[in-house]
Amino acid sequence: MWEEVVLDQVIIFNITVRTLLESITILMAGLIIGNLLKHQILKLSRNTKFVWIFNEETASLLRNLVILVAIIYSLDQLGILDIGVAGTKLSNILTAVLFFYFAHAIGKKTKAYWVMRAGGKGPEVQLKAKLFYYILITLAFFIALNIAGFTGKLTTVLAAAGITGIVLGFSAQTVVANFISGIFMYFDKPIKIGDPVEVAGYSGIVHDIRILSTRIRTWDGLLVRIPNEKLFNSEIKNLMKYPARRVDVVVGIAYKEDIDRAIDVIKRTLEDMAYVLAEPEPAVFVQDFGDNSVNISIKAWAPAEKWYSVRTEILKKIKEALEREGIEIPFPQRVNWFAQELRVKVERDQPTPQPANGPFQP
Repeated sequence: MWEEVVLDQVIIFNITVRTLLESITILMAGLIIGNLLKHQILKLSRNTKFVWIFNEETASLLRNLVILVAIIYSLDQLGILDIGVAGTKLSNILTAVLFFYFAHAIGKKTKAYWVMRAGGKGPEVQLKAKLFYYILITLAFFIALNIAGFTGKLTTVLAAAGITGIVLGFSAQTVVANFISGIFMYFDKPIKIGDPVEVAGYSGIVHDIRILSTRIRTWDGLLVRIPNEKLFNSEIKNLMKYPARRVDVVVGIAYKEDIDRAIDVIKRTLEDMAYVLAEPEPAVFVQDFGDNSVNISIKAWAPAEKWYSVRTEILKKIKEALEREGIEIPFPQRVNWFAQELRVKVERDQPTPQPANGPFQP
C-alpha cells in the first residue's frame, strides 16, 4: 500500500512539474514574441511613411499586450484562472477585455499622432483619423467577442444590433444622413477651410468643416451652420478653387463716340494694371447696342485671391481713362412721343378790379 501511495504522489508530482513547465514556456514565449514584435515595428517605423501607426508607442502597447496575454494563459495553465463564466472561461474573457482595451489605446494614440504629424490642419486629416479609429474599434469589438468565446451568441448580438440600428435610424435619420454626407464631402473635396463660396443661398468664407455640418462666415460677418446633407445636395460655387478667375465688366459709351478708339483706351488701361494677367489675354469687344449706349464687354483674368480688388480697380481705372480721353459714358435718357399733337390750354388770370383811388385808401 505504501508503494502505491508513493507512486500516486510521483504521478501527481510529475503532472505538476509538467504543468509548471508549460506555464513557464507560455510566459517565456510571450516575452520573446512581444520583444520581437516591438523590435520589428520600431525597425519598420524608420522605413515607412505610415509613421502615424508604426511608431514607438504602438510597439510598446503591442509588446505589453502580448506579455499580459501570456501571463493570463500561463495562469490558466496552472488552473488559477480556469473558471467557467457564462459558458466560457475567465481567462478568455480577460484576454478579450485586454485586447479591446489595447485596441482602443492604440486607436486613440494613433489618431492623436496622425493629427499631430499633420499639424492639426484641415478637416480632412481629422476626419481620416476618426474613421480609422472607429473602424479599428468596431473590428476589435467583434474580435474580442470571438476571443471571449461568445461566437455562438454573436448572431443574436448582431440581430439585436440590427434591430437597434433600424430603430435608431428612423429616430436619427437626419444625423446619419449628415454623417454620411460628411464622409462623401471628404472624398469629393469641393471646398476647404478658407475658401470663398456660394452655397445653399449663402455667400462667404468656409469657417469650419465638421462631420455633421459646415460653418460659413458670410461677407457681413454672420456665422451660418449648414447641415452636410443640405450642403452635399446643393450646388456649390467655389470662388477660389483655381488660381485664376475671370473678371467680367460691361461699359457703355455714347453712340457718337469712336468704338475702336474706346476699345484701344480700355486695352491700354488693362495693360497698365499689375494684377491683370497677360495670359489669357484680356478680351474687349462690342457686346450689344443698348437703349442709351454701345455696350463694350471686358473680360480680363486675375489671381483668384485678388479678384474683387481687381474688379473694383478695373471699373475705376476705365472710367478715369475714358473721361480723360473725352469719351462719354452716357446716363439713361428718355424721349417721349405722342400719337397726336399735344395741345395745352392756358387760362390767363383776370386782373383784380381796383378802386378809383388805387389799391390803397389814403
